[in-house]
Amino acid sequence: MSRDALEFDLVGRDPDDRIQVLDAEGNVVSPELEPDLEPETLRSMYRDMRFSRRFDERMISLQRQGRMGTYASLAGQEGSQIGSTYALADDDTISYQYREHGAVVSRGLPWEYLAYWMGHESGNAGLADVNVFPLNISIGSHLPHAVGWSWAEKLDGGENATVVHFGDGATSEGDFHEAMNFAGVFDTPTIFFCHNNQWAISVPSERQTASATFAQKARAYGFEGVQVDGMDPLATYAVTKGARAKALDPGGDRLRPTLVEAVQYRFGAHTTADDPSVYRDEAELERWRDRDPIDRFESYLRDRWIVDDEWIETMEADLEETLSKLIERAESADPDPREMFEHTYDNPTPRLEDQRAYLASLREDHGDGELLEDD
Repeated sequence: MSRDALEFDLVGRDPDDRIQVLDAEGNVVSPELEPDLEPETLRSMYRDMRFSRRFDERMISLQRQGRMGTYASLAGQEGSQIGSTYALADDDTISYQYREHGAVVSRGLPWEYLAYWMGHESGNAGLADVNVFPLNISIGSHLPHAVGWSWAEKLDGGENATVVHFGDGATSEGDFHEAMNFAGVFDTPTIFFCHNNQWAISVPSERQTASATFAQKARAYGFEGVQVDGMDPLATYAVTKGARAKALDPGGDRLRPTLVEAVQYRFGAHTTADDPSVYRDEAELERWRDRDPIDRFESYLRDRWIVDDEWIETMEADLEETLSKLIERAESADPDPREMFEHTYDNPTPRLEDQRAYLASLREDHGDGELLEDD
């Protein structure tokens, strides 16, 4: 089997044994796990990581300018999001929490995604087109739905897996345990992807669980857990590729689900409504910055002459132009506030009907611009 179809065996691995392909300087430390990817694929992964970081910076800037609502930063987690998504088939389903923008970038980043963060419900349609579930704000509640989706895929005789992303804080929610138990009992093709970024808002991971790792929690539900360096895109690619192969195994004695714990660090605030300086040490942040997933991956690519200064300069100009066009298109969308009433209930209540009629009367009297300003 070629290594670009990597299928190393996760069964029997110690979940305390963290898998790594690249060290902090970008040197290969596990050549047997290094994916044999084409240079163009590696360049594409790197571009998506750089685009995700720049996207992050621009979204925070837009929020500070009042042009977008509360936003959750991904900086520091590009390696796990891009690496894991590249290991999937296009028809595999992604269900995510709210921070995994890199997964959406790897699926082409529909322009509606930006509109969604600006408050337009229509942004969900763009995600559906690339097999991504709408983002989930309530912590962990999307996990049972992802397992149900993957179970339906199995019952239909499908050949696709479901990857569900969540943070370490979600492991303290009942939905996490219910989903894991169901997946283990019914042997669903689910990849649970836990982004252990060390903080659940202001609660450190060591206060989130008494377990030595989050990965080992899979043992209680009858399937394997694996811990990976989440700031190493090649390692997360390899692990996700192996988990996907196991999820779609047509038979044998290997269990189908896998719990992946990607160990990484959130560089920025939990959201733009958070101030991390009140609960974490700047020195700790700087230690993790030395493991920046973009820097180490770039070193790996430069050492192999896959990228150089000229290519990076051209790439940066291209991504800036692409991002500017996406923002311009999203901000030009013309929202209709009445849409908020359409899917609240199957049969609207009298009070809801009264509210919709009141809003309609305001629009008739003042127009959209004045209505939004007055409101």
